[in-house]
Amino acid sequence: MVRRFSTVMFSVAGTFFLAGVVVGRGGETPAADIQKLNRLTGSGPMTGALKEMQADAARTKKLLAAALPLAKESGKLSFNGAMVLALAAADLKDLKSSEAFFRVCIDQAVKLQSANKLLQAYGPLIDIYFDSKQYDQSARLCRELLELKTDDGKERIVLVPFKNRFGEIIFEEFDRFDTAGRLRPGVHRILIQAVAKSGDYKQALKLVDSLIKAQDHWMERQLRGWVLREAGQEDEAAKVYEEVIAGIAKDKDLDPDERERYLERYQMTLSNLYVDMKKIDKATGILQELLKRNPDSPGLNNDLGYIWADNDMNLDEAEKLIRKALVLDEKRRKAAGLPPELDRDNGAYLDSLAWVLFKKKQYKEAKDVLLKAIEDENSQHIEIYDHLGDVYIALDQPDHAIKAWRKGLEVVGEGRREAERKALVEKKIQKHKK
Repeated sequence: MVRRFSTVMFSVAGTFFLAGVVVGRGGETPAADIQKLNRLTGSGPMTGALKEMQADAARTKKLLAAALPLAKESGKLSFNGAMVLALAAADLKDLKSSEAFFRVCIDQAVKLQSANKLLQAYGPLIDIYFDSKQYDQSARLCRELLELKTDDGKERIVLVPFKNRFGEIIFEEFDRFDTAGRLRPGVHRILIQAVAKSGDYKQALKLVDSLIKAQDHWMERQLRGWVLREAGQEDEAAKVYEEVIAGIAKDKDLDPDERERYLERYQMTLSNLYVDMKKIDKATGILQELLKRNPDSPGLNNDLGYIWADNDMNLDEAEKLIRKALVLDEKRRKAAGLPPELDRDNGAYLDSLAWVLFKKKQYKEAKDVLLKAIEDENSQHIEIYDHLGDVYIALDQPDHAIKAWRKGLEVVGEGRREAERKALVEKKIQKHKK
C-alpha cells in the first residue's frame, strides 16, 4: 500500500509499548475504554492502543458501536481517541464509522487552525478510500479540503516552520493565516490521481493542465505523464516523460543526489513505457545507460535481463544479469541483518530467472524456481502464476497449468495492464480446459 501522505502520525507496524494505557483488557466496559482513549497522548500509546484493539476484533466492534453516538456530540471524544477509533474501524473495513470518527478529528483541527492536525485528520481518510479503490470518495474529501475556508481575511505576516531536506527548521513567510492553503498543492495532486483512477481521464487532464498553467514545473508535467499513462496514451505519456527528464537535468535547485534519484525514477518509467509501446531497443537502451551509472543495482540488472528474456533477446546475457541481481540482493539482505523469515530471495527476481530458463527450454528448472518464488507472499501476482502455467503446459501438465492460472486470477491487481493480463489468462484457461 502506497501512502500518498508522508506525515502519518504514527506507525501501526512500529514497535511501541503502552504507557500505562491498555484498552480492552481486564473485562472493562466500553465506556471505561473510551475514557482511556480520550486520555491518550503521544504516538507510542496511541499505536499500542490500536494494536490492542486489532488483536480483539469482537471487543473492538462493541467499543466502536458504543463510541459512535459520541462522535455526533461535541467534546465527547478527544482528537487522539477519535483517531484511534477511526483507524480501528478502517482496519475492520467499516469505512462509514471510520469517517464518522475522522470527522471528530477534522472538526477539532479546523477549530485549532492547525495545518498538522488537518493533515493528520484528512490524510489517512483520503488514503483509506484510495487504497480501498473508492476513488470517488477519496476525490470528494480532496475537494472538501481544497475548498475548506480557514482564512479569516485579515492580512498579516505569518511565519510557518518547515524542515528542509537537511533536517533544519526554516520559516516561510505568508501574508495571511490560511491554514488549509498550505496543504492545497499536495492535495490537488492526489485529487488528480483519484479522478484518473476513477476513469475520468478527461477531467484529470483538465485539472493537471490547470496546475501546469499556474506553475509550469517538471513535477507538474510528470503528473500529466502519469495521467496519460493511466489513460493508455503511451505515445503522449512518453513525450511528456522525455520533457520531465530534460527538466530534471536542468533543475538548478536539485543537489546531485536528488537529481540522480529523480532521473533514475523517471528514466525507469520511460523505459517501461517503451516496453508497452514495443520499442524494446529504446527501453533497453535506457536501462543500459542507467547500469553504467549504477552497475550494482539489483533492480536494474533484473529489469534489463527480464526485458531481454521476455523478448527472446540475448538470453545468456539476460540470465547472467538476473543471477547477478539475486546475488546483489542477497548481499543487501545480509548487510541489513534481516530475520530468517524475511531473508528470502526476491520473488520478482526469481520469476525473471524462471522466465529466462523457460525461454531457454529448461522447463523443469524454470518450474522449480517459480515454485520457490510463490512461497513469498509478496510474490502472489498474476504474472508469476501466468508464467507457471506456461511452464506446466511446456511440461505437458495442463491440469497443473489451469490450477496455476486460476490462482493468478484470484490475486489479480488493478489497472489496465492487470486487466490485459487477466484477459490473456482467461483465454489460456478456456483453450486448455478438457
